[in-house]
Amino acid sequence: MKTLKTLDIDKVAAAIEADAGQTLPGLRESLKEARDGHGLAHTPEQIVARRRGRPAGTTQAITKEPVKLRLDADVLAALRASGDGWQTRINDMLRASLRLGGLV
Repeated sequence: MKTLKTLDIDKVAAAIEADAGQTLPGLRESLKEARDGHGLAHTPEQIVARRRGRPAGTTQAITKEPVKLRLDADVLAALRASGDGWQTRINDMLRASLRLGGLV
């Protein structure tokens, strides 16, 4: 990590941008953060704490139940096209609809 502390940000950014053939927004800020040690995990404990998924010890208060639901093909395609988390968005839309109808 000593080499990062002496990093010449402008020199490295110029080399990266020359290789890319264009200026890259935010590059110098990202290099500065790397040099200053922001976002780096140094110890095995920090690396384990930063692993993918939910943080240890967090649980949902309400358990979700799997269901089979039939939807029109165009509706399902639009929801899936909206990206990851579409099932959660369906749940949120149904909850909002129930509130509007006074059922929840």
